[in-house]
Amino acid sequence: MQLNDYQRLYQDNLLNDVIPFWLKNSADKEFGGYYTCLDRRGSVYDTDKFVWLQARQVWCFSMLYNRVEKKQEWLDFAIQGADFLKEHGRDESGNWYFSLTREGKPLIQPYNIFSDCFATMAFGQLYQATGIKEYANIAVETFLNIIHRKDNPKGDYNKAFPETRPLKSFALPMILCNLVLEIEPLLKPELVEQTIESGIRAVMEEFYRPDLGLILEHIAPDGSFSDSFEGRLVNPGHGLESMWFIMDLAERSGDQALMRKAVDQTLSILEYGWDKQYGGIFYFLDVKGYPPQQLEWDQKLWWVHIETIISLLKGYLHTGDERCWQWFEKVHAYTWAHFPDDEYGEWFGYLNRQGEVLLPLKGGKWKGCFHIPRGLYQCWKTLEAIAEKKANTLLQD
Repeated sequence: MQLNDYQRLYQDNLLNDVIPFWLKNSADKEFGGYYTCLDRRGSVYDTDKFVWLQARQVWCFSMLYNRVEKKQEWLDFAIQGADFLKEHGRDESGNWYFSLTREGKPLIQPYNIFSDCFATMAFGQLYQATGIKEYANIAVETFLNIIHRKDNPKGDYNKAFPETRPLKSFALPMILCNLVLEIEPLLKPELVEQTIESGIRAVMEEFYRPDLGLILEHIAPDGSFSDSFEGRLVNPGHGLESMWFIMDLAERSGDQALMRKAVDQTLSILEYGWDKQYGGIFYFLDVKGYPPQQLEWDQKLWWVHIETIISLLKGYLHTGDERCWQWFEKVHAYTWAHFPDDEYGEWFGYLNRQGEVLLPLKGGKWKGCFHIPRGLYQCWKTLEAIAEKKANTLLQD
């Protein structure tokens, strides 16, 4: 395939397949918000509403309205989800629940700070689309609450016994690297810079192990290695996704050394996480080679592969490293041969190690309208930028 063929593929799949699938099937026209538990054909198989997925979908359609086309249908769809979240999503302290009934009654307490993270993204993006100050206020209030909770994100809902084996987790500092850019115009500049500095330090120094070329999911509070199930855990997808967040930050500041480091880490993590027997990227691995406690460790997941493709394309755009393009073609070929559903649209989420569809669902408790559309958009625009850069180079020559 040529560069323009790749670009058209990602653009077309986003606008003519994935987005129409969610527009057609996910709206709850009676109670508001979205259904995310959709089977292969798009039929609803469960009506529980997971707050982080509701917020992700608000973000997605707001983002498309802001960056692709001012389609009223997209904006109305985003507002439908935001209205549901405003009315039902938070407890009295402003913490966002994990899940709700179809009608909006709380099901699971706000133990998961990622509901708050994606609510911040949703209302920040929707404010950009509408200019409605209430949305900006919700985004900023929630972001500040995340910063307040970040050292103990689960709070009273933490199951671990205090002091015995305290661990820091990678996921939140990683997400903050992207989240802060989402609502940068709404925050004080010093808070933006502080959050960015802290995020880069966590991702590129604290959780990264240069002797391994890998990022650990959990470390001790002093940064040391914990020889335990949690401490040995590597999630290649998390590490690979975080690298394009870091690349965006490096581009923002013009830090070429940071960009180079992010590209090298992308390639190192991918080489480690790639299944050399069956292809695709493992979900979980133990850094010492022991059996992971996650029984799903060898599954191949949708989000891992699309996020990896983003990092490879951004790495190629910003450095021209041919290894990024070679790996892109390899991961692209695997991804497009296994995940998109040519018959009913959208993408499968879960494959077994051999690459066979394990679950035919298109959405559920963890998979919703987010990684695939965001990834398709990022890849489309990055491929466009690569093509433009190549064209400009030819003109200069």
